[in-house]
Amino acid sequence: MSDLIPRYVAGQFHAPTGSALFEHHNPSDAGDVVSRFSPATAAEVSEAVAAASAAAPGWRATTGPARADALYKWGEAIAARSEVLAQAITREVGKPIGEARGEVGRAVVICRYYAGEAVRESGEVIPSQAPEALQFTMRDPLGPVALVTPWNFPLAIPLWKAAPALAFGNTVLLKPSEHAAAMAYALAECAAAAGLPAGVFNVLPGDGATGEALLRHEGVRGISFTGSQAVGARVAAIGAERNVRAQTEMGGKNVVIVAADGDLDRAALLTAAGAMRYAGQKCTATSRVVVERRVLEPFLDRLRTAMAALPLGPADDPACAIGPMITAAARDRVRDALAAHPAERLAGEALPDDPRFAAGNWFAPQLLRLDSPQHPLALRELFGPVLGLLVAEDLDEAIALQNASAHGLSSSIFTDSLQNAERFLSAVGSDCGIANVNIGTSGAEIGGAFGGEKDTGGGRESGSDSWKAYMHRQTNTINASRALPLAQGIRFEV
Repeated sequence: MSDLIPRYVAGQFHAPTGSALFEHHNPSDAGDVVSRFSPATAAEVSEAVAAASAAAPGWRATTGPARADALYKWGEAIAARSEVLAQAITREVGKPIGEARGEVGRAVVICRYYAGEAVRESGEVIPSQAPEALQFTMRDPLGPVALVTPWNFPLAIPLWKAAPALAFGNTVLLKPSEHAAAMAYALAECAAAAGLPAGVFNVLPGDGATGEALLRHEGVRGISFTGSQAVGARVAAIGAERNVRAQTEMGGKNVVIVAADGDLDRAALLTAAGAMRYAGQKCTATSRVVVERRVLEPFLDRLRTAMAALPLGPADDPACAIGPMITAAARDRVRDALAAHPAERLAGEALPDDPRFAAGNWFAPQLLRLDSPQHPLALRELFGPVLGLLVAEDLDEAIALQNASAHGLSSSIFTDSLQNAERFLSAVGSDCGIANVNIGTSGAEIGGAFGGEKDTGGGRESGSDSWKAYMHRQTNTINASRALPLAQGIRFEV
């Protein structure tokens, strides 16, 4: 791609004005330049916020069915370009082509789901103690909201945030990852093709300075962020400082527990897939597995076999399951962490002697035996194809090991016992936002609330809770009586 990626503001594509240049390369082939852009300047951010603010009253006044129709058409525009988008995802972020096609399908489903949410009932009636009074709540959009999104799901996560924000009447300013600017541009093209009104959806390719300017702009009334813990903490602080709604999701150190009575074949297949597919570059990827000692050896045999069955190769190869890491720097961070904190390697070899691995950000999958839940590799999110194994004497110890983490996104248990499943779900309830039985840690259904506890972040998105990130709730009372409520001692003054 020779041209710089433009901004999408007020329904138009605009050439950048800044002089800085960011260049992103194909993770499978470092010689292939995928995108080039100049990060949006503070002045360009202000122009985009002004456009979103100007569009906000009209979009707020647009009926739910009309907003639903716009979202449905956005999904149809994506579906019409499905294979082109899938190939572009694979080239830009190194996602195996099979998963990339799945992401495009998920994007269409997101648009259709939130088209339905746009016409769902909003508010509730509350019984009043006053005679002839009606008390009820109404929901109202925040206004222009800033969405800061990562590179690993370059189509689905921006839509995961933008679709509910738009469904509930907000306008959107999207700042995508530097490594996913091309897909954000493609998403804007689909929005334009679907006929979204000017200023309702805006895209600002940029860097950290762009994001900082956007989040601190007084016209931004809400924030949703997915990314690293360090940046997420800063985003939350900015939200608190400005007293605006800020929802954050900052990754995890997700655990699979293999109970002695679990289906070891199923557990091995899903643990290997959760840890290694897409090179472990998912916030719900399995990064720790805790195994009851009496099934350790038979499980390990199965896990090694399951790992060996996941092909590593260029992301556009239909057989690929793992693929490259997003950048050479990301690969090097994982390599350096393993070198700095040695652990027994149980599975995983060096890269194959294959010319396909001459370029690109390759890292061979690793299964490591960790001697303590305090081992640095058990605590730190690596975001790579590395799985740490811990051994527990019984289920109680396994659950304690699961909870011994500052993160709290996703966890899973493999067991054939309903009693064990109930013990697990109860014990991890305040330590993680998503808990599964017999299905692994990775992935999430759109109808369920998504988010975590502890250092994973604050708030939830997706499902029936998604409105909470993008709407106010106002309590209203209409009194048709001539009686004075205060005289009756009904209302409490604060």
